[in-house]
Amino acid sequence: MSPETIFAVCNNVALLGWLFLIFLPRWKWTSRFVAACVLPLALALVYLLIVVTHFGGSEGGFGSLAAVGLLFRNPHALLAGWIHYLAFDLFIGAWEVRDARRLGIHHLLVVPCLVLTFLLGPIGLLLYFVLRFAIKREFLVGGVTHERA
Repeated sequence: MSPETIFAVCNNVALLGWLFLIFLPRWKWTSRFVAACVLPLALALVYLLIVVTHFGGSEGGFGSLAAVGLLFRNPHALLAGWIHYLAFDLFIGAWEVRDARRLGIHHLLVVPCLVLTFLLGPIGLLLYFVLRFAIKREFLVGGVTHERA
């Protein structure tokens, strides 16, 4: 399969997952495939296959920005990098939905966080943590509670 075809399929899978998270967060198929991380894991499997089959002969590396730029001139490496973003951002979006439900945060308040996580990854996650802190007056990371005075 060509890198363009894999790109299109993975983009569509991720977009479908995001649409489910945003518009149908309580639907049983959203819970089973997106919130349970089946779609992010499927993307991770595609990522693994691309890395195993195409990374050995690529120029560049991760030691400098210039080396990363050289690495991503290879279409398969660029595709792997994109799928990396798709998988991790969808995983974070699924966590935001599960965490908000667990904490009783209304889904409509989470939607802007999801949109930003979809479009700008870390900025959406940051907004979710701000929302979470503002509503629950606590910040949980790794089981440690930090309460606001």
